[in-house]
Amino acid sequence: MPGPLAVYVHIPFCTIKCGYCDFNAYAGLDALKDAYARALLREAEAAAPLLAGRTISSVGFGGGTPGEFPARHIAALLDLLRSLAPFEPRAEVTLEVNPGTSSPPYLRDLRAAGVTRLSVGAQSFHPAELAFLDRIHSPEATAAAVAAARDAGFESLNLDLIYGLPGQSLEAWLASLDAALRLQADHLSCYALTVEEGTPLARRIARGQLRLPDSDLAADMYDAASDLLAAAGYRQYELSNWARPGHESRHNIAYWTDRDYLALGAGAHGYLGGERYENIAHPRDYIAAVEAAPPGQPRPALARITTPPPPAQAADWLALRLRLLEGFSPAEFERRWSEPLHEAVGSVLREAARAGLLELTPRVRLTHRGRLLHGEIAARLLACLEETAPRLPGLAARAAPVPPGHPGPLSPSG
Repeated sequence: MPGPLAVYVHIPFCTIKCGYCDFNAYAGLDALKDAYARALLREAEAAAPLLAGRTISSVGFGGGTPGEFPARHIAALLDLLRSLAPFEPRAEVTLEVNPGTSSPPYLRDLRAAGVTRLSVGAQSFHPAELAFLDRIHSPEATAAAVAAARDAGFESLNLDLIYGLPGQSLEAWLASLDAALRLQADHLSCYALTVEEGTPLARRIARGQLRLPDSDLAADMYDAASDLLAAAGYRQYELSNWARPGHESRHNIAYWTDRDYLALGAGAHGYLGGERYENIAHPRDYIAAVEAAPPGQPRPALARITTPPPPAQAADWLALRLRLLEGFSPAEFERRWSEPLHEAVGSVLREAARAGLLELTPRVRLTHRGRLLHGEIAARLLACLEETAPRLPGLAARAAPVPPGHPGPLSPSG
């Protein structure tokens, strides 16, 4: 019997697209919202065969800014999903909102529609940092949004924060963390600023107009967050996520633990039965594709679908499981891939353990130092799997050749 299913819904609309953002998001397309809502309903109805026999464990609304989407459209989609598949008793429904554009009546409407968890894009509590990030809210607006969310009945609330900004000091980062703690959020997501190719931020850095903090300072900011949040009673359960007990993001855990998730909306990515698929990206093209799709097409806005070769799938599994601080047991890997872990990637694991980056017993998990090198460890695991897969039956099918430029030795930085 198929297991529970997570559902991701992409809402691509924004008031302003931030200069660091490379998500599938668009400003100035508000006139499309009603047509987009109708397309989402049609896509969800078409997906009924994919939902057959399954329960829904979580729904995550991402973007873009889902909080810019009318609450009546959120309610209609959730009602339709409930009619297509039963929700688990503790199903989590998360929606991202921006401070300053989420009024108390809107938040009450979201809660009445069945949204159980809000993720508030605070990003910083310093006006100058917010201006740099192209955020149009103030620190006071974040506090007001949190108060309004509590008044609306939300019992689980996340704040997003960004560190590693150009010119940001450790003291400024600690001040933002302290401000977030004073608001008593149930969950905090702390992300290092990432420079994505093709964004306005990347162009400014390439022209020499901005300079990011060095890696040692960014590592100090990460360490400071870990210490401060632990002292405040938050448990770090994933590389970038801390929660009070019982407030971990169940929707995101589905991504990190190899669970299936259905994708709805423009540019949304899904994962079903080992297949990864992606919807048409632009909202106009997405709407047109859904409207033109013949009956019986369960994925009417499909742009591409791939089944990665087993070595790549296993590498994804390892990389995602290592994001979780609990890690995984070698027996879990063997059950999933029908091969002993030490045969598949033992050399990399031993090397990382000698470098103080991994614990190998009783579970395989990153050390605190290893969390700073997760990406390098993941790349090394993929390269190792591509070498070992041809001689391991469980991973041999369609094994990819070893790419040039084998990763170098692992060593912690900072």
